Parts: sequence; C-alpha cells; structure tokens
Amino acid sequence: MPDIRHRVVISAPLQSVYEAVATTGGISEWWTRDGVRGESSEGSKVGFYFDSPEPAAVMEVTRLDPDGHVSWNCVEGADEWVGTKLTFDLTHKDDETVVLFTHADWRDPSEFMAHCSARWAYFLLSLKSYIEAGKGTPFPEDMKF
Repeated sequence: MPDIRHRVVISAPLQSVYEAVATTGGISEWWTRDGVRGESSEGSKVGFYFDSPEPAAVMEVTRLDPDGHVSWNCVEGADEWVGTKLTFDLTHKDDETVVLFTHADWRDPSEFMAHCSARWAYFLLSLKSYIEAGKGTPFPEDMKF
C-alpha cells in the first residue's frame, strides 16, 4: 500500500512540537480553525471540520507519547482516507525537532492521494510557521491550490 511521507525541521524543542500535533488547541493553529472537536487522548475520537457542519475526517487517537510520537487511525471521512493511519514521529537534535509525518495505507496511488500529499506538505509548513513565528496558516486561511 502506498504512503505519503514528509519531513520538516522545526527550530523548537520537541515538547513544543508535540503539543502542536497532539492537542486540539495546537492542531487548530496549523491545520483547521473551522473545528477540531473531541478530546485528544488515547482511545478517543477527534473530528476535523473544514467549512461543513459534518466532520471531513474523524480520527481515533491510537498513541500519544510525549517523547515524540502521535498516531491516529482514520475511522470516518473520504473513502480513500478511511482505514489509513497518520503518524507524527518527532526527534530532537541540537536546537531543532525533526517531524517525520506519514499518512499510510492508502489503497492505491490515486490523484486524490497526490492532492492530499501536496496539502499535507503545505500544512506541515503551516505547523513550522506556527511554532517558529507564532502564526500558522490553517484552513480557512490556507492557500488554495
């Protein structure tokens, strides 16, 4: 099964990056301001909203490790997303944190997967901007492409 993988280096402590990807408040600063609903705790479900009263995706939080790992399983959303796994693996070296993001287990390398890969790259740069400069560009402030 094909995967989306991106790597971004952020000039910040691992704990700051972890809080931004592991908490609903952090996620709303770089991915979607329209809504991140639910409690981010292992075993819980979190809905992500993008200009709709219905969630675009619902993720089951499968792992939260403050030492550098966040994992979700997509349980509701676009057909191509359901059953995929999303992970943020964080490592810290010197004054930087490396984020290795994976959106795994796509059924096939579709045009939609290519679109999502570009969007993930954009939002990971939004994450970097949020942490380093204090302002991300989450939906609906994001660049449309």
